[in-house]
Amino acid sequence: MGIVSIPRRKASEREQVNASEADYPNWVNIAAGGTLLAGGLLLLTGQRRAGIVMAVAGSALTLLGEQEIVRDWWEQIPTYVDHVQNMIGRVQSSMEELTVTRENLHQAITGTGR
Repeated sequence: MGIVSIPRRKASEREQVNASEADYPNWVNIAAGGTLLAGGLLLLTGQRRAGIVMAVAGSALTLLGEQEIVRDWWEQIPTYVDHVQNMIGRVQSSMEELTVTRENLHQAITGTGR
């Protein structure tokens, strides 16, 4: 079994990577943040329609900048829908059982049983 050495980056290389990322600002994120901020300010000043439009536009820009996350969420939607359908089915069966129990209790109290 051999030993593999992993070369460490020098501090100057790390600074170069960080500096290159700082040279190019992410304009989509800046636009999304500005639009969301403008939408919030419009909502606070009472201009609801314009505020909602700006907030929706900012949200759309945010989603545009986070395509990978949106894609992951989109792929998970069927799983969530299945869970919700399962939960609704269980609630529905519980309500049916509760209705039968209520009717039986009503019949036992009133004496109108079969």
